[in-house]
Amino acid sequence: MTPMILSWWDIALAALLVIALAGLSFWQRLALERQILIAGSRTIIQLVLVGYVLTLLFKEAAWPWIALMATVMLAVAGYEVMARQKRRLVGGWGYGIGTASMFVSSFTLTLFALLVLIGNEPWYQPQYAIPLLGMMLGNTMNSIAICLDRLLNGAWQQRAVIEARLMLGQHWQQAISELRRDAMRAGMIPAINGMAAVGVVSLPGMMTGQILAGAEPMQAVKYQIIIMFLIAAGAGFGALVALHLGARRLFDERQRLRLERLRNAE
Repeated sequence: MTPMILSWWDIALAALLVIALAGLSFWQRLALERQILIAGSRTIIQLVLVGYVLTLLFKEAAWPWIALMATVMLAVAGYEVMARQKRRLVGGWGYGIGTASMFVSSFTLTLFALLVLIGNEPWYQPQYAIPLLGMMLGNTMNSIAICLDRLLNGAWQQRAVIEARLMLGQHWQQAISELRRDAMRAGMIPAINGMAAVGVVSLPGMMTGQILAGAEPMQAVKYQIIIMFLIAAGAGFGALVALHLGARRLFDERQRLRLERLRNAE
């Protein structure tokens, strides 16, 4: 099968759709046009740059460079977790919790997949390690961002309820348990919907890419099943860690709600 070659004109035509969306946002006064255009510009710049980096990385295949790129990916994902939260933890706590949660979940599961499931030699081959880690970080990042945004904004809105429960003698974990459940449910919706609809509503990017590259459909299906399970597990474990750390930060050692540790990001 001859691979399809896309030109920059094809990309320009696709970009017109994003520009049209930004124009509609401006017309409807949705105040999203700036974010849409910035995100679209970042998509082009970042993907072009990473294309050059991956080309060099695939040629070298040296583990220190792979580790450096993985660290950069984690650092950027940690920033994106808190970038669009309505309320954030002050100081470096928001960044630290998001980054630590993704490290615990995404990095651990990526290593598990590379060492146990895929088993390629060497295990850190960039053709496998970087795309897999990218998929894990991207999906885990979304789940953690949604969970923390729901938790922190909910704690601010329901501060009177939480403080009343604390006054009645409830432990801080009990006082905020409903918010944590709601946040966890919201954060897991994308991963659960993805597993429920895959193959019926959508064909995921990795599976589609392998089929377009000429791989056997059943082999592509096996890879995609593994990826979907890894993504769901990574999103769930990462969200659990982030919610525990984020909720704990809202209370002091005497189990008092400390909302001064939050700031409005708007």
